[in-house]
Amino acid sequence: MSTPDTLAFRFFSLHVVRTRRLGPSLVRVTFAGDDLAHFHSGGRDQSLSLFIPAEGRTEPGVPVEEGENWWQAWREQPDGVRAVMRSYTLRALRREPDEIDIDFVLHGVGPDAAVPAGPASRWAARAKAGDRVQLIGPAVTDNRAIRFRPPEGTDLVLMWGDETALPALLACVEALPAGTPVRAWVEVSDAGDVQQVSTPADAEVTWLVRDESCAEGSPMALGAIKQAELPPAAKPYVWIAGESGCVKTLRRHFVGERGIERRQVTFVGYWRRGLTEEQLRELPED
Repeated sequence: MSTPDTLAFRFFSLHVVRTRRLGPSLVRVTFAGDDLAHFHSGGRDQSLSLFIPAEGRTEPGVPVEEGENWWQAWREQPDGVRAVMRSYTLRALRREPDEIDIDFVLHGVGPDAAVPAGPASRWAARAKAGDRVQLIGPAVTDNRAIRFRPPEGTDLVLMWGDETALPALLACVEALPAGTPVRAWVEVSDAGDVQQVSTPADAEVTWLVRDESCAEGSPMALGAIKQAELPPAAKPYVWIAGESGCVKTLRRHFVGERGIERRQVTFVGYWRRGLTEEQLRELPED
């Protein structure tokens, strides 16, 4: 991982203002802080790096004072001190007062969870007003961590995402111009996680409650998309984000079977099945 671009990105010291449970698997955490006056983003799928305190600590161990050397200094901190870093997307930015929302998926939280919760899920499940975090976010409105960029002349927007992509997907749909034709498919693990979508766009959002007994990644979403009759479009744009294996499968469908040009497809792997974010970060770049 590279250090944050001193022109486009910077550290923000933030604290929790409030939390809101959105469903069995989702919680929204609202953050504030004086630094947010310098937070600027013009994109709806803005990527962020969030640092939360190590277990048992109240402050995130991030050596911000090291400047461009913060990454190496952070890596060298001992276990139990070093902050946990996780990648998220911005759900909303508001002014007067300055606040941002980040939606967390609560993997493994609860007595009936099939897998143990990770550190970010545990933190989000019990977050309370005043809890402190660090964030690497944008200092300029247009930056490289924004991926949703429909080209001029786009006459159909196609989208897919799982829970991890849900905040970005909904924010993008909500911000599209009035009348824009949109077909979106969203996978969630519980029917209680389905959310209302309010947008001026001409949007049809299909919610799919995942069958956790299926070993293959996203067969339900792929089947639904293959069966979908799409309106004719001269210049479609596709945005797919979530689990890496599912993203690759759906990209092959849109490009290989639907015949959509590769340059009209934006695809982002937010996570990879079977790997923690630390393990994924250690993999060589494709």
